[in-house]
Amino acid sequence: MFADRTTLVQFLIEERRRHPNASGDLNGLILDVALACKAISNRVAAGALAGVLGSADHTNVQGEVQQKLDVLANEYFLRATEWGGRVAGMVSEELDEPYRLPTEHPRGKYLLLFDPLDGSSNIDVNVSVGSIFSILRAPQPGSDPEPQDFLQPGCEQVCAGYAIYGPSTMLVLTVGTGVHTFTLDPSLGEFFLTREKIQIPLSTKEFAINASNQRFWEPAVQRYVQECLAGRSGPRQKDFNMRWVASLVAETHRILTRGGVFLYPRDSRQPVKPGRLRLLYEANPVAFLIEQAGGAASTGRQRLLDVVPTDVHQRVSFVFGAREEVALIEDYHGESYELASKLPLYGTRGLFRPAAV
Repeated sequence: MFADRTTLVQFLIEERRRHPNASGDLNGLILDVALACKAISNRVAAGALAGVLGSADHTNVQGEVQQKLDVLANEYFLRATEWGGRVAGMVSEELDEPYRLPTEHPRGKYLLLFDPLDGSSNIDVNVSVGSIFSILRAPQPGSDPEPQDFLQPGCEQVCAGYAIYGPSTMLVLTVGTGVHTFTLDPSLGEFFLTREKIQIPLSTKEFAINASNQRFWEPAVQRYVQECLAGRSGPRQKDFNMRWVASLVAETHRILTRGGVFLYPRDSRQPVKPGRLRLLYEANPVAFLIEQAGGAASTGRQRLLDVVPTDVHQRVSFVFGAREEVALIEDYHGESYELASKLPLYGTRGLFRPAAV
């Protein structure tokens, strides 16, 4: 059955052969991450039978209540990757500060950044969750990194990916040569290549946004969504479907599978914050995947992968998916909304004036 399938190990070996001087450390780190994802998949699948559902009764640095599986998944990532001499340091959504490796482990030449369990609010209702990761080069290989060493723009990533724990467990990966999907065969404990060189259609009739936040959106987002909802009789002259799963991994996987556009824009709830999603270990790896699949990823105002981080837990607004839709949303952000509009929702009323930058 699997004789004609390419395993994740085989795929990585073939990629390495294109770079004769490569040490193999990147491959080894990816396989360590894959091992952590297999362990997390097992615990997610067991659910209530393993006693891992529910709150862990404390919050993370983001002020979010941690689930038991958040804590467990974080431990799996740390234990699977800290010992092999491939990483110099790590950043996790669940840790206040960058993780310093135990003294007995050698320091490697890569930095690993991850959200160990994205969408954990969906755990108790059995909706797909996942893990997201990003790999950067360590500026000072072989030594403990400084916090600023992690503050690299997303265009510096050497690898990014996610695992999605749904009806099947899948690992979606890029090392800069396209986006590829691997499906876990639980009977063998091996990931097999099931889809290669994914491409996102340029246009779409499907968008994803949390409509409950509509009253806080900026005028450009109000305009875009209202035009989509107007359907065939509106300025877009086609009907759109709206989706929202509240799991970045699930939203990304849907767009890579069948197209679409995702918006988690900045809003007026907390004007001092430029967005809600974390730049280093959520938005950057997803943006790398999306661009490698022919899509676009933006803050709404600039290319996401060009954003220079200022904090390891920095948040950012995020729009990604079909290239034509992302370009249109950027265009709308570039327009002025102080003047009255022909559309009834966009007058000069204060509710729809742009938030202060």
